[in-house]
Amino acid sequence: MSRKAATIALTALAPVSWGSTYYVTTEFLPPDRPLFTGLMRALPAGLLLLALTRKLPRGAWWWKAAVLGGLNIGAFFPLLFLAAYRLPGGVAAVVGSVGPLFVVGLAALLLGDKPTVKSLLTAIAAAFGVSLVVLKANAALDTIGVVAGLLSALSMSAGTVFTKRWGRPEGVGALALTGWQLTAGGLIILPPALLLEGAPPALTGGSLAGYAYLAFGNTAISYFLWFRGIERLSASSVTLLGPLSPITAAVIGWAALGQALGPVQLLGMVIAFGATLVGQLNPPAKQPAASASVESFREAEKNAQELSMDLEVQAVRR
Repeated sequence: MSRKAATIALTALAPVSWGSTYYVTTEFLPPDRPLFTGLMRALPAGLLLLALTRKLPRGAWWWKAAVLGGLNIGAFFPLLFLAAYRLPGGVAAVVGSVGPLFVVGLAALLLGDKPTVKSLLTAIAAAFGVSLVVLKANAALDTIGVVAGLLSALSMSAGTVFTKRWGRPEGVGALALTGWQLTAGGLIILPPALLLEGAPPALTGGSLAGYAYLAFGNTAISYFLWFRGIERLSASSVTLLGPLSPITAAVIGWAALGQALGPVQLLGMVIAFGATLVGQLNPPAKQPAASASVESFREAEKNAQELSMDLEVQAVRR
């Protein structure tokens, strides 16, 4: 397996893990506590990573970490849960699946990556495939839920592009950068969680286990892999791994909750997964030019050697 393929595979584990969030939330966590759930996902994981890495931001990275934490965590989590509570699960997933299109546009504006026909078509195909997997014919729309879902997708997309643009400071690993963002995002969620939802709910052994999984496996490890992938892959390539999340959610729903998967859902999975794979392929655009340059250099070097030999022969004759 090549290094790039390994990076893609590890990065893909993040959206696969996120696909289990709906199952864990509905089966193990207290209902109607979206802000508290977002807080428990972000802050404990961020504080743990800070303790492990023992690195704090310096200079401009204080505000950069706050911005990235706000986009990727602090705004994304509450908006995501608001959309999930206001919309049927399928509608929320479809609204969120427009994220790759947002990334294509933002990457053109902020990174100078010109959108290609392939990137646009794969993003549209991924959203269409997800809609076939999760959308029901009788799904109801709610304006606030739709707006929240779009804003959550935009927030995460902007966070992805800015993470790619700013990279990370020298001497700071991806684990420390993940800890900064999770901590900042958790601190942003903390005040509205206390003001709007009040004291934490009563917790059982199952809910404690659910929160522990969300904080450490579903968030700390997954976001580390996600930010590591953003650093090493293109922004559009990373975000096109996102459809793996609703696909995973649908498979878990079928395996653990007895939810049906018909031919339309299976077709949607094939389309979304195919778009994800195509999104990871890079066109060999510059290979011929590079080969031509190498050949030109070798030819010039050969001519120079022949010229040098001719001059030496002439010098000997003289």
